[in-house]
Amino acid sequence: MRTLIILPTYNEAENLDTVLRSVRLALPDASVLLIDDGSPDGTADLGDELAEELGNIKVLRRSGKQGLGSAYRLGFRLGIQQGYDILVEMDSDMSHDPTALPVVVSAVKKGAALSIGSRYVPGGSIPKWSWHRRKLSLWGNLYAKHILKVDAVDTTSGYRAYRASIVDDIDLTRVRADGYAFQIEMAYRVHMLGGSITEVPISFRDRELGESKMSSRIVFEALALVTWWGVRDRIAKRTPKAPIEFVAGSAEVIERSA
Repeated sequence: MRTLIILPTYNEAENLDTVLRSVRLALPDASVLLIDDGSPDGTADLGDELAEELGNIKVLRRSGKQGLGSAYRLGFRLGIQQGYDILVEMDSDMSHDPTALPVVVSAVKKGAALSIGSRYVPGGSIPKWSWHRRKLSLWGNLYAKHILKVDAVDTTSGYRAYRASIVDDIDLTRVRADGYAFQIEMAYRVHMLGGSITEVPISFRDRELGESKMSSRIVFEALALVTWWGVRDRIAKRTPKAPIEFVAGSAEVIERSA
């Protein structure tokens, strides 16, 4: 199954060499699409140099910061147009360990619509987080799980792989959220379409180089949107579609059953 790894970047020159070489070692046959939002530190130029050396890497340059969700939506559309079967999200700052890529992708090859690299299933960890940061993140995820009834613990994780056909069924023009809310919304939409969600354990580590892009605005956006989606669904009595089953190792949908 053809796999595309989408890497949004902004000022990641310090991490890019390590992450691209690590990705190439973990999944030698995967393609990489680097979407750079006009990084002033030369991230895109370095990406071009590494693409020439490592191969099967494309660099797409955008003018100015347009957001994580916008980058992934663009990457998804391009991946679907080019016939990829699996679309992978991961950060470019080495907080997502590339050595976990085969496990994350394998769950989709076995039939999942969405595979989430989870910090909160057995075997997952966040070794350097303080207890209060861990509790806040876990509480937010449990809130989203309860309100939206999505069968996943770590809906905010940005380390994940989608079956391209399920993303193609999502109207990406209606997906407006960014950051945490984007990850929750995509998992929620997969759930509402009847796609199965699998979580595999990962160890999440904070970036060691460069500056974090996280802000309180992104956190509050996620909380507000999750609450709105949950209230709207209860008022409209919206329920998920019948489950979708996939052939393991194939991009084809074989059955819809109640």
